Amino acid sequence: MQLWQEKQRRKLYSLLGDLPSRDSRMGVRTVGIIRETEESTVEKLALEINDLEPVPAYFLKPKSRSGTVPAVLYNHYHGGQYHLGKEEMFQAREGSPCWAEEIIKLGYCALCIDAFCFGERASRKELELFKEMLWKGKCLWGMMVFDSLRAFDYLLSRPEVDRSRVLTLGMSMGSTMAWWVAALEPRIKVCAEICCLTDFQALIDTHGLNEHSIYYYVPSLLKHFSTAQINALIAPRAHIAVAGNLDPLTPTIGLDRIDIELKETYARFGMPENWKLVRYDTGHNETPEMRREILAFLRERV
Repeated sequence: MQLWQEKQRRKLYSLLGDLPSRDSRMGVRTVGIIRETEESTVEKLALEINDLEPVPAYFLKPKSRSGTVPAVLYNHYHGGQYHLGKEEMFQAREGSPCWAEEIIKLGYCALCIDAFCFGERASRKELELFKEMLWKGKCLWGMMVFDSLRAFDYLLSRPEVDRSRVLTLGMSMGSTMAWWVAALEPRIKVCAEICCLTDFQALIDTHGLNEHSIYYYVPSLLKHFSTAQINALIAPRAHIAVAGNLDPLTPTIGLDRIDIELKETYARFGMPENWKLVRYDTGHNETPEMRREILAFLRERV
């Protein structure tokens, strides 16, 4: 099964357009400390990880750590809030504190980068950049995934990080990034994603393609992969997804399909307990109940 997965990973990666070399030298510059509390410190970084532009990032670490600790590759959401980017990690949800606060309570570190077109990279418009990259043989989502994979590589280089206990987490666009990165990077131990496990065919069938922005679409993807087939590359590693039954971005018939297929995949690995989909009667938003479910899963599996 693992050999089949590795072949599929290479195929999936090949669909992401012309990408830089993942083995190229990485440059890192520490800009400074931008947040500090009694419990944590946040470093601002500039990562040289692609051929196009520096990638601004935040590295969050607890002050009380002893030795190495687990780490989170945190993926920010879209929500049309292009100004936000990596700052989203510090935004409270309705009824829940920000994820940065939760991560520090768990005793973990975290890295979050600005994706293309977000935060300090918001000078380029998403649709404009998508078109330009397409002309040049690139794919916007492919470059976004590449940046996240290189961010993961950087995370492993940090002396604070337990390399065997790295997870990825995010909501909406960040959720999609979490399961793509976990599928492509087998060293990620746990994938936790919120409100964006979208079955591609179900989205077509429900006329929901406009629910997702242009970044989401990868040329020729459906000729080779379904959503469940991508997520099968995460197995048998721990994977939790939470979703809203009223969320138009994740049609319920698609959630049903993915759940059935991934239950079968994890059963074949002999680890059915490592896949969990929990659904709520809500829309495209993280609820306190979702938060509690994910935190319990992380405490058990990381």
